[in-house]
Amino acid sequence: MSRILLFGKCSYSIDKSASIDLENGHLALNRFITKPDPFIGNLELYENAAIAVKNTFFIHSGCDVMVFKNAKLNLGSGYINRYAKIRCYKEITIGHDVAISDNFTAWDSDAHTIIGKEESAVLPIRIGNKVWIGANVTVLKGVTIGDGAIIAAGSLVNRDVPPYCLAAGVPAKVIKEQVAWK
Repeated sequence: MSRILLFGKCSYSIDKSASIDLENGHLALNRFITKPDPFIGNLELYENAAIAVKNTFFIHSGCDVMVFKNAKLNLGSGYINRYAKIRCYKEITIGHDVAISDNFTAWDSDAHTIIGKEESAVLPIRIGNKVWIGANVTVLKGVTIGDGAIIAAGSLVNRDVPPYCLAAGVPAKVIKEQVAWK
């Protein structure tokens, strides 16, 4: 039986037209890592928003997840450590067996538009399978991170990262190819 598990101080606001689809496993929100902590978690799903969970996915304490009107957050399996901030305006996909560290931020929108550039204000984010993302990483709209990639701590990812590459910096650049991690 699949379940949505809310831990500790976790608030949620889910529109009656929104949905959470658990295919095989659980979605755990605001889960503490080693012992209960005081950090508040938040989940907001707006009109016709959707979360699809393919397997078990953990988003640890202090999470702040917002899926806006008609947007979809796709989660494979793995975890995001403390203080994740996800703003899904269109579509964010996170693959299977991911390991994402503290203070992860993902925004698929600028949240505002530049006049004359409205079509580029919201672009989906895709994070592949077996991706490792270090602490304090921000992933911006329109980015695809390939399978097996590693993103170094403190990076700002504003362009695609090929599979099995190590990317680092602000903005993130590929610094090594053919990497693997366990």
